[in-house]
Amino acid sequence: MTAASTLTPTFGAARPLPQPRDAYVVFRPITTRWADNDVYGHVNNVVYYSWFDTAVNGYLIDQGVLDTHAGETVGLVVETQCNYFAPLAFPQTVEAGIRVARLGSTSVRYEVGLFARGEPLSAAAGHFIHVYVDRTTRRPVALPAGLRQVLQSLLMP
Repeated sequence: MTAASTLTPTFGAARPLPQPRDAYVVFRPITTRWADNDVYGHVNNVVYYSWFDTAVNGYLIDQGVLDTHAGETVGLVVETQCNYFAPLAFPQTVEAGIRVARLGSTSVRYEVGLFARGEPLSAAAGHFIHVYVDRTTRRPVALPAGLRQVLQSLLMP
């Protein structure tokens, strides 16, 4: 059971709770843009998913285990989900916490918490699952050793 699965009852159903910062292994800053806000004055829900991709893929590129142009392996998203707890808006800086909840032979479940700078609890928390495939055949392949090593460092105890 991951920290993201901590639930509280709401209208007879379970609702995830905001996550604390210590539920994540690494953080990456994300600068909001004017265009991220919708007509209601806060960041539109679809932008959160792009932040998930930006945080995780940026981290993997910085670690030298993702080459988006020439790498033999690509991660395809097969599932994604997000819960929203508090609004974010331009011009805030967002801090994306990253952890790995499950590491398989060909797939990984990333969990991301989005925090307003300095806030103790996430404004949103969600996940996405990548299945790693051969760039040409699009068939699942084992995670490359370097990628697996970086992903293991993101696993929560």
